[in-house]
Amino acid sequence: MGRVMAADPAIAIGGGVLPRHVAIIMDGNGRWAKKRHLPRLAGHKQGVEAVRRVSREARRLGVEALTLYAFSSENWRRPAEEVGDLMGLLRWFIRNDLAEIIRDNVRLRIIGDYRRFSPDTVAMIDDAMARTASNTGPLLVIALNYGSQAELAKATRVLAERVRDGAMAAAEIDAAAIEGLLETSDLPPLDLLIRTSGEQRLSNFLLWQAAYAELLFVDTLWPDFDEAALGEAVAAFGQRQRRFGGL
Repeated sequence: MGRVMAADPAIAIGGGVLPRHVAIIMDGNGRWAKKRHLPRLAGHKQGVEAVRRVSREARRLGVEALTLYAFSSENWRRPAEEVGDLMGLLRWFIRNDLAEIIRDNVRLRIIGDYRRFSPDTVAMIDDAMARTASNTGPLLVIALNYGSQAELAKATRVLAERVRDGAMAAAEIDAAAIEGLLETSDLPPLDLLIRTSGEQRLSNFLLWQAAYAELLFVDTLWPDFDEAALGEAVAAFGQRQRRFGGL
């Protein structure tokens, strides 16, 4: 299962606490389709339905931020047809769900280098974020073309340049300096990270942010992950003892 961290002491008060920030590695779409002798696209479509269910339930529960690993920087290695299908589903999700996201006062955020996508996809993403930027409710964060190692390397380069230019001393580089340059710097600390499908690895996702997050690995394939599954994960989080190095 895993251990955990949160920078906010109010989160670490014991059983029954709701995680402020939940992240999910949505794994198992292909295996879901294979079990049913369906094309992989069918699994990805059902995965979008799971995104709808889980994001709505997270809002109902009162989770402040939900971060979903939708497309990693390594996913470009997949067949071009599958990558195209995934991009099509992303555009479909934005077209069909943006009105609900706006109505529910949700702020849509993207982490990762999504500008590598096609111009029409980038335009849709920019428009969706702009239209939800003034919302004051929970955050729905989608990781697109995201890789944690690249994120950390970029932050390191910025700090190196600041030291080179005399803007800061090397001795001033600490955890806060690095964290302030991450794409998640304005999000609540990551409390709970879930991976579906039985795999037990982070796959280059939120490596820094997960340093003290509770890790939960479940066998459920992502298309089958539903409101009850999220509720069980949140309940399990509430029973964890989070000491952050203390007693």
